[in-house]
Amino acid sequence: MKEVAIITGASGGIGYEIALLFAQQKIDILMVARNKQKLEQIKISVENKYGINVYTVATDLSVRDGFVDINNCVNTNKLTVTYLVNNAGFGDYGFFTERSMEKYSEMLGLNIISLTELTYFYAKQMIKNGKGRILNVASTAGIQPDPYFAVYGASKAYVISLTEAIHKEFEKTGVTATVLSPGATKTEFVERADMNNAKLYDQGVMTAKEVARVGFNGMMKGKLHVIPGLKNKILAFFSSITPSSKIRLDIAANVMATKQLT
Repeated sequence: MKEVAIITGASGGIGYEIALLFAQQKIDILMVARNKQKLEQIKISVENKYGINVYTVATDLSVRDGFVDINNCVNTNKLTVTYLVNNAGFGDYGFFTERSMEKYSEMLGLNIISLTELTYFYAKQMIKNGKGRILNVASTAGIQPDPYFAVYGASKAYVISLTEAIHKEFEKTGVTATVLSPGATKTEFVERADMNNAKLYDQGVMTAKEVARVGFNGMMKGKLHVIPGLKNKILAFFSSITPSSKIRLDIAANVMATKQLT
């Protein structure tokens, strides 16, 4: 059985950069994303450069078929999943009732249901094998409620809570669960979430490569929480110690507000 790392949302951004870090360690990878053509291009490039096996699954993880497609690939190629990176996810920015319920449902399917299913299934196998590393990508948006980003923030709060709980449960199994909580990061996420006009992306935005490196290292060390960047660490700290929920909401609303047009 060949050991492999599954990375979802791997065709760009943080997921792509994490896939390259596995490749540099000569670890075979299974890359999951919706864009088949882009995945095939990455597969050829990575295999030629790093001399590893790259498996690709083009699928939609917001629906049940996504998990089935991944598992079929694992079984067909007789792979053992030793690493799992749940990176796929998206947000939707704006006034809660002015956004699409259809998009909210898709978001929750991807950010919560798919992540939980993949974590459950492959953690079970990892525990049986006595080793494994799981990295669930959350967000600093999950540390406090986020006006204008309510559903996304709530979905990432779930990811943080779930990962904290199973990290404790998995003690002495040889398997670790790490949660990566980036702040604003320069990826395609901004366009898909319709956040080009958000103040949050005015300054102090980290690159996907920087975030990926911090997350990868934290996962390999078996850490619980990984928050990349000093600014994000400070924001997370003050959010955790602010006693008044009203103050926290006021601060969050200001951070998530749109830019003032001049």
